[in-house]
Amino acid sequence: QVQLVETGGGLVQTGGSLNLSCAASGRTFSNSAMGWFRQSPGKEREYVAAISRSGRLTHYSDSVKGRFIISRDNAKNTLYLQLNILKPEDAAIYSCAARRALPNTFYTDERLYDYWGQGTQVTVSS
Repeated sequence: QVQLVETGGGLVQTGGSLNLSCAASGRTFSNSAMGWFRQSPGKEREYVAAISRSGRLTHYSDSVKGRFIISRDNAKNTLYLQLNILKPEDAAIYSCAARRALPNTFYTDERLYDYWGQGTQVTVSS
């Protein structure tokens, strides 16, 4: 069992930055591929970024590539998402997700993830 808790959301102006964290409980974090997803009102959940269990491999959706950075610290059981050059369309609830995985593997499909956090709200003012 893995429990995930996101923090770091808030209100930021267009062009600003935020740093999200996802703290994981349990001993399986370092064996898990991780992902960030987001959902805004009236829209389906959207893939944002993913990272392999070592952190060596990362992947981003086209909408955030070049602006967001996903990383992890396995010693701290924590996943991060650095959000830069924020746009109003980035406003959403951001959730992290986990799945036990082989090395050098990441997942972009939300259906493949087993554990989810409750999410943290990101609001971007124009």
